[in-house]
Amino acid sequence: MDAITQLKTFTIVVACGGFSEAARQMNVVPSVVAKRVRQLEATVGARLFDRTTRTVRLTEAGEKLHARAGVLVASFEDLVQSVERDASKLVGHLRVAIPTTLTTVRLGAIFNAFLLEHDRITLDISLVDHSTNPAERDYDLAISGRPASYEGVVEIPLCPVDTLLCATPAYLQRHGRPRHPQALTEHACLVFKPSGTAWHFQSPKGGISVDIPPRLTADDNLTLRNAARMGLGIAALPGYVAQADIASGALVTVLDEFPLQETWFRAYVPRRKQHVARIAAMVDWLTQHLRQDVAVPWERDIDK
Repeated sequence: MDAITQLKTFTIVVACGGFSEAARQMNVVPSVVAKRVRQLEATVGARLFDRTTRTVRLTEAGEKLHARAGVLVASFEDLVQSVERDASKLVGHLRVAIPTTLTTVRLGAIFNAFLLEHDRITLDISLVDHSTNPAERDYDLAISGRPASYEGVVEIPLCPVDTLLCATPAYLQRHGRPRHPQALTEHACLVFKPSGTAWHFQSPKGGISVDIPPRLTADDNLTLRNAARMGLGIAALPGYVAQADIASGALVTVLDEFPLQETWFRAYVPRRKQHVARIAAMVDWLTQHLRQDVAVPWERDIDK
């Protein structure tokens, strides 16, 4: 087990680019990380890192070891899982990187339910609101609403998400209801920064793109929802964020006949970890519950 711990520590140091950040992610002090790396260097009989006060770089021996270390760690963890006497019991640790708003509104409860179902799983959640390569940061999976392509990483579609244009009735009474996407250039718009200011609409005649002049930009959808509720303008919000306010009448949708392009939440899993039982079980759990709890409910509430 010590050798596996040392190998895993080694891969995390490489992913983090340094001992201090690796220690932070592993919840240990840097001296523990340094000791494990020294022990691993003693085992392989070679120096694995060239270290200066500012940089940590792999040696040739380190490069060779790193090429296979992640696979060995994942294979060992999968082996431990496969020899469990009770096949229904998953065991082990999961590290995930997930968006803040989705976690606050939906994923937190979904992960908690997974832990209740599997009492021998431990979970480390990092809230990350940018595209993250899980293979580089030693995550077991990352979830994102933005398409990405990473070498050695498998992309798994989880659920579609509709984006709705929302405003308060009072705002629309003061400024009028837009009848065409181009009319949004005359309105105060609340923009999700990572998506950019170009909004892409669908229509019977084809796609329509509008460059939106934002009144407010933010990298958090809850901030945009709150601004819309205060009457500051028209916000493009995921349905799962806006559903309660739409159901209560606090917000209403506009331009329903010109839907914004559908997006998807996707899981990104390092290919070498794809068949680890606890990771595969987590992906299945997320697919099932996100499609029930993110892609559907806002439509059901609106139709009431």
